[in-house]
Amino acid sequence: MRVAYALLRHEARLLVSLGLWLARRTHGVVPGARAFGYARGQGAMAFGLAFVCVIESVGMSVLLRDLPAVHHVVLVLDVYTVVIVVGLHAASVVRPHVLDADAGVLRIRRAVHADLRIPLDRIASVRRELRTTHPPADGELDLAVGAQTSLTIELAEPVAHTALLGRRRAVRVVRCHADDADALVRAITGARAARPGGV
Repeated sequence: MRVAYALLRHEARLLVSLGLWLARRTHGVVPGARAFGYARGQGAMAFGLAFVCVIESVGMSVLLRDLPAVHHVVLVLDVYTVVIVVGLHAASVVRPHVLDADAGVLRIRRAVHADLRIPLDRIASVRRELRTTHPPADGELDLAVGAQTSLTIELAEPVAHTALLGRRRAVRVVRCHADDADALVRAITGARAARPGGV
């Protein structure tokens, strides 16, 4: 039951993200905070996949034209698949990383799959580091885009990450992607230095 609820919540967030994207709004970017996108490089792939799904839908419509009941079921599933594919891209666009220096929090996100809040006081170091995806070690969280990450954040103290289905684990190293990783590194470094006792 818990898994079903988590999946339904995930789908609802995708649909909300699609609505925000169509309205050209973002999620979770409070006044005074800075947003850093990470979806620039995946748009073509997302829409390419959506196009393939549309072609597949047309093909199935032709093949199932003599079976109207089956055709209607498959058509609904195909349309929903296209909506989900576009919704995944929309979620990446409207849910950027957010640096809220006033609150002292860095919010690292990956569409609706991950949303990790890191207190700036717990960041030991941050650097631009281009890495291809690999199985993360214990205590590491990799939020890749296009099979790569461009930013590595090491923590002085672990933070709790809750996965899609509710599993919690402590992470000490976070790797993610940002369209402008250098700007995000500078912003995090500046925000940490501006805090009392900052470095």
